Amino acid sequence: MTFTLDPQLEKDSVPVVDLELSHVRLSKNAAFPWIILIPKREAMIEIIDLDETDRAVLLNEIVQASQILKNAFQPKKLNVANIGNRVSQLHVHLVARYEDDEAWPGPIWNSGVSSDYDDKALQERLAVLQGAFNDLIVGSAG
Repeated sequence: MTFTLDPQLEKDSVPVVDLELSHVRLSKNAAFPWIILIPKREAMIEIIDLDETDRAVLLNEIVQASQILKNAFQPKKLNVANIGNRVSQLHVHLVARYEDDEAWPGPIWNSGVSSDYDDKALQERLAVLQGAFNDLIVGSAG
């Protein structure tokens, strides 16, 4: 299924995997383990814009992605947010948080906390996430 990805989401993140409903991307901000779920549906702005079936699938994918972040990165807290004030395309942020991260305990948005991945760190982070999501996909198919 093809869908149009908002240019800002494309600029700020890299692809990880496609789930049943959502395109999963890794934020380029290396300060936090941070993924974004983007439902592959055109012209969706709010979760309530999805039909009932897609809403249920999205919630399940949020739970699965949260579990992956929790298992892979052992955060103190998971932040899950659907904000979209700057990018209206429906997307859900999942961010692993730690008491020693530079933005703790405040929100990451407008915190000024940002760092770039070097190529090796980016590939390692993607490998962890892709492996975990692929295990999930294979496990649910069997």
